[in-house]
Amino acid sequence: MTVAIAKQPGTNAVDIANQVVERIEQLKGIFIPDGVHVTVTRNYGETADAKAKQLISKLLFATISVVLLVLVAIGWREALIVGLAVVITLAITLFASWAWGFTLNRVSLFALIFSIGILVDDAIVVVENIHRHMAMGARNMLEAIPHAVDEVGGPTILATFTVIAALLPMAFVSGLMGPYMSPIPINASIGMLISLVVAFVVTPWMANKLLGAHVAHAGGESGEKRLYQWFNRYMGPFLRGDAGRTKRWWLFGVIAALIVVSVGLVVVQAVILKMLPFDNKSEFQVVVDMPEGTSVEKTAQVLGELGRYIATVPEVTDYQAYAGTAAPINFNGLVRQYYLREAANVGDIQVNLVDKAARERKSHEIALAVRAPLQDIARRHEANVKIVEVPPGPPVLAPLVAEIYGLDYDGQRQVAMRVRESFAATADVVDIDDSIEATAPKIMVRVDQAKAALLGVAQQSVVSALSAALSGEDASYLHFENTKYPVPIRLEYAVADKAHIENLLDMRVRGRDGTLVPLVDIVEVIETRREHAIHHKDLLPVTYVTSDVAGEVDSPLYGMFGIMAHLGAHPVEGSEPLAQYLFSTPENPYQDALKWDGEWQITYETFRDMGIAYSVGLVLIFLLVVAQFRSYLVPLIIMAPIPLTIIGVMPGHALLDLLFMDAKFTATSMIGMIALAGIIVRNSILLVDFINEQVRMGTPFEEAVIRSGAVRAKPIVLTGVAAMLGAFFILDDPIFSGLAIALIFGILVSTALTLLVIPVMYYAFMRKRLEKPVGEG
Repeated sequence: MTVAIAKQPGTNAVDIANQVVERIEQLKGIFIPDGVHVTVTRNYGETADAKAKQLISKLLFATISVVLLVLVAIGWREALIVGLAVVITLAITLFASWAWGFTLNRVSLFALIFSIGILVDDAIVVVENIHRHMAMGARNMLEAIPHAVDEVGGPTILATFTVIAALLPMAFVSGLMGPYMSPIPINASIGMLISLVVAFVVTPWMANKLLGAHVAHAGGESGEKRLYQWFNRYMGPFLRGDAGRTKRWWLFGVIAALIVVSVGLVVVQAVILKMLPFDNKSEFQVVVDMPEGTSVEKTAQVLGELGRYIATVPEVTDYQAYAGTAAPINFNGLVRQYYLREAANVGDIQVNLVDKAARERKSHEIALAVRAPLQDIARRHEANVKIVEVPPGPPVLAPLVAEIYGLDYDGQRQVAMRVRESFAATADVVDIDDSIEATAPKIMVRVDQAKAALLGVAQQSVVSALSAALSGEDASYLHFENTKYPVPIRLEYAVADKAHIENLLDMRVRGRDGTLVPLVDIVEVIETRREHAIHHKDLLPVTYVTSDVAGEVDSPLYGMFGIMAHLGAHPVEGSEPLAQYLFSTPENPYQDALKWDGEWQITYETFRDMGIAYSVGLVLIFLLVVAQFRSYLVPLIIMAPIPLTIIGVMPGHALLDLLFMDAKFTATSMIGMIALAGIIVRNSILLVDFINEQVRMGTPFEEAVIRSGAVRAKPIVLTGVAAMLGAFFILDDPIFSGLAIALIFGILVSTALTLLVIPVMYYAFMRKRLEKPVGEG
């Protein structure tokens, strides 16, 4: 017996699961007899609680790591100020997230961990600039703090809103991925606003209380001088004379080439595109489909043979087999509608694995390993077996889905069979199935009304007799002293007797005069075929061909492209290739055509919406920078480092994929790239604003450009490393590792290049406007 319990909206799954387990323990020996063994096969409350605790610990360690970074780079008092600012910001952000309606779940916690690195940016910039002013010789904190905060106030406000402008449009992503990912942009945006207020209100007050006159004056100046010498040596040659102009063009050309090469990694499949990678779950499902007309006993026999092999897998703790019915609904079954599977020829096996901490192989590796042996067993019994893993994101009907449209069902069926052949001919395409039902016999028993009337047999008597023999009928009830309800006496043919129509026709029914009449004398047996179920989508009849992809690439997109190429080279009807549609249903539903769905549809909608969000974010960033600098050229220079993130993100994925980290470019990687747009623009704003400020104070333009790198390098590097540290703690997560890789490698490369490229580019395009003529001043 299986008991499945689902929680109501607004209730705590962890508490409910614990209460159910506790109640079952109380029932043992009372309502549950001693001979009955109870096993908890799935406890999502327990797994959710374990993941939440793990992520909370990561959030704590990420916060501590950022504080230690400031401790090493500036000092322990400054680290204490930044730590307090982070704690205050996180506390208010959690309250705001709760007020918004978010729960403390995996995605919202990942949003906070991801945000740690950027939430401390404002506090770090303000504290570092106060520290710098004190090191430069400010007489006291009350003199240094207003000047220090004012100096970075404008660019910090602008930079904060550029990050929000980059992230917030993601909250409007539609489709199934929208609600799934919405806590990331909303929580991060709320946190950025709160961190800005904390940086301008709490941080200066704490600096006044904690720093006092404890900043060493000489250390800051000597460090800044060393940085100035370094930038003068390596940046200066790009600024001076005709040789500098030539070097600038070489610099821009090399960077453009690196961007092209980085994008080319996707073309040569050094970077694999995928919606979301597989998570390391503690379960997977084996779905069995026998030919139509198979008895439930035969299905159970096949399930038993499959189960005996599964029991030999060392990581398996237990499994449950369901013959003729569906397993309790899981996340995958929401879209695939497994809960509707109820027929003698269908079966499920729910496989449970030991905890991921107690095994070396991931659940996906185990599923790949058992697929071939299980399908060998199934092939001997003419069964179709699919290994179904819990999807990391929104569930789909199957990773690869081909929807076949046409004029009639027979035509769709013929096209689907040819399409299935193309599926089978494509490398790494597995678990191929379709919605075509096998031809199965059907026996109709028709009452000869004339003979029945002559013998005095009512047609209802024939129907009742056959129904009782095949489905059973309660003839009477037994009453016992110790039972609450009467026990029915049920009459029904044995299973073996049901297998032959002759046994049913030998039954006798009573006529009006009491004579027993054999059914064979008054009925006619007609052998025919079962009707086929016809699927519909958007009111159009459709036939599905489904599959999965398992191999070195392990991404359904590449399997789909391979099948598309095979269908293009091998026409399925006549001499014309089958029309294939990627984005919409066929224009003419009465002509044979194929529409791709499954993971491709989710991927297309998600990346389309994220691309739109990315574009909207770039436009908002451009408008914000235009409003600040009152120029249309300066924003283009400030936003120039955004393409530089590609030089870090794509090679970073390729490098870690070579190191067997399974680092595919996923939807979370795209979130990281969108966040990078705002983070990197922040660095450009700090540099350009400092150059303009120095020029207004009378510093020569070339000198101001070099000094910008020397003075702003420290806060830029600190904020960049802080964001990388925050991302480092989610690098081991299968789902959000793409986000971590994008942030770590994107920030690493783009920050290093920004410190050189932005000052040089600003000098190249603004030199004639800002450089003073010789002899002036």
